[in-house]
Amino acid sequence: MGWCDNSFLSKLKCRVLVVGAGGIGCELLKNLVLAGFSNIDVVDMDTIDVSNLNRQFLFRREHVGKSKAETAAQAVRTLVPNVNITSHHDSILNERYNVDFFQQFTVVLSALDNQAARNHINRLCLAARVPLIDSGTSGYLGQVSVILRDKTECYECWSKSKQKTYPGCTIRNTPTELIHCIVWAKHLFNQLFGELDIDDDVSPDLESEEAKRVDEEVKENGTDGRKEDCEERGHTAANGNLVNGMVSDGLKEPQKECVRVWAAKHHFDPQTLFHKFFHDDIKVLLSMENLWKDRRKPTPLEWNELSNQNAGSSRAKTNDHLWTVLECREQFEKALFDLSARVKDDSVLVWDKDDDASVRFVAACGNLRAHIFDISMKTLFDIKSMAGNIIPAIATTNAVVAGMIVVEAMKVVSGKLHKLRNVFITRRPNPHHKVLVDMTPNKPRSSCYVCSEQREVVVKTNVQLTTVRAFQQKFLKEILNMVAPDAMVFITRRPNPHHKVLVDMTPNKPRSSCYVCSEQREVVVKTNVQLTTVRAFQQKFLKEILNMVAPDAMVPSTGNIIASSEEGEMDAVADRKLIEVGVVNGCLLSCDDFQQKLEIRVQVSHDSGLEADEFEIATDSGTVESANGAVIADDVSKKRKSAMEDVEQSPKRARIVDDK
Repeated sequence: MGWCDNSFLSKLKCRVLVVGAGGIGCELLKNLVLAGFSNIDVVDMDTIDVSNLNRQFLFRREHVGKSKAETAAQAVRTLVPNVNITSHHDSILNERYNVDFFQQFTVVLSALDNQAARNHINRLCLAARVPLIDSGTSGYLGQVSVILRDKTECYECWSKSKQKTYPGCTIRNTPTELIHCIVWAKHLFNQLFGELDIDDDVSPDLESEEAKRVDEEVKENGTDGRKEDCEERGHTAANGNLVNGMVSDGLKEPQKECVRVWAAKHHFDPQTLFHKFFHDDIKVLLSMENLWKDRRKPTPLEWNELSNQNAGSSRAKTNDHLWTVLECREQFEKALFDLSARVKDDSVLVWDKDDDASVRFVAACGNLRAHIFDISMKTLFDIKSMAGNIIPAIATTNAVVAGMIVVEAMKVVSGKLHKLRNVFITRRPNPHHKVLVDMTPNKPRSSCYVCSEQREVVVKTNVQLTTVRAFQQKFLKEILNMVAPDAMVFITRRPNPHHKVLVDMTPNKPRSSCYVCSEQREVVVKTNVQLTTVRAFQQKFLKEILNMVAPDAMVPSTGNIIASSEEGEMDAVADRKLIEVGVVNGCLLSCDDFQQKLEIRVQVSHDSGLEADEFEIATDSGTVESANGAVIADDVSKKRKSAMEDVEQSPKRARIVDDK
């Protein structure tokens, strides 16, 4: 069957669902219609923003503000006028897009960047038994994954990294990472221009445990010189959201004046605001001596002395140019002028990653605070990515991924499922000199609670403190990504022993979680990636624990080589930490031993509680084995299995009643 065979072209008339009409989606729709697919539905809830125009080529300036799905559909009709394409300007999470809706299609193609939506589509396609081709990009990296029920891993077989949250006292008092400074800068933006939120407080937190001692001393001894110096400028730096605050006695609340009102009274003067946030507030932090016993002290900034603190031009050049401290001050001044001009009496601004002034304000403030705490600064491009919690999009990567989606889609519609491949785009060629790395999709993980037959999950919580509301909202909906969850309790009994001394049993079938004899061949290893070296990973883990003889290991998504059977090849990086060579929490490694003809996929789980060069193997049953092979966890899976046998004999429904 060739490309131009009528039998093949007729197969392309099947119904195809495309979810997402953004960077990948535009390329994908174009590829589909030019390849001959003629029955397409596209769903996207977004509208077109001016920032989309540089890479989402189906859109033009006159389309800004219009539906992505509708505009993309109109654009591809100009390429192939007789194509039957239906657009849906809607969220795929809408209940109308249910299992019955998905069963109308031969294949579903996902071009989303939203994890919750991708989880939802994954589950609906599994329920509808419709093949799903998932995709994603991250800068120069990309992947295409094929998901077939009962045949391959699903999207949720491996845990995905989630956005982090940070304690308020860390943000306000003791930042240690650039992201802490960026969060602080976004909070400052909201304090000055957005809606007032107590969680966005930016000044020193005197309620933290380490700061309470200073607070007591202030009450006993009166205001120290630093605080008086602040009040001479008309505001109290020692209380995050309070300016012009007057404390009449130690028991009464000070009179509150929000930062925005105070800033407006000073006409958003850049030098005045700069002195409060980057000088006076830092001096208050320095007065809390307990904070700095085991930390490097911050350095307050002076408005007129920045040119002597960092050499370089005072003119910001491009988005990938690293600003000097003086340039940060100038960008702060310019952005403050632009933003304050937009603020009316009762209006508020919302931080937008696509708004130039908003991004420059956060980048300048974040870098200034980072410099104060001796944290490495970043470029505007890097900070925009971190502040917007977005992954930089590159048009070329989107185009390559979209092309590979269509290749795999053609295999699905032509019935050649045995030829399906997962494809990864790497930064550098792998040992086989490939940038596009393809691999046969893995079988479903036996421990996956979405696609496995077992569908079990063990959750740890404090049952004495956790509420039913929190269990439903935070666990079932947010963590398990359920849309309309139901939950009930089964009460089971524990089986009695059979009092046997000689116990005989039929040999078990191969364990699906065994990384040697199973088809899956996967293992999860816990280690401290910040302390463990490349040498230890190869010698202690691959050779001693996994008993490999001549191991090779690499990160498929990046092409980084972690271990090599070639003598001397890893000498240059042998003593580097795993995190320094790109092995982070959740990282997947492809490991093989050509002498044993063994291929294993290893997922690395970071555990800060482990010492350097220490490893623990976590099995699918929930047990953990130490480096010497001894089981150090419990037998949860055995108890769970016995309990479930009782469940099969118990009523299918139960309710909890008061025992009166």
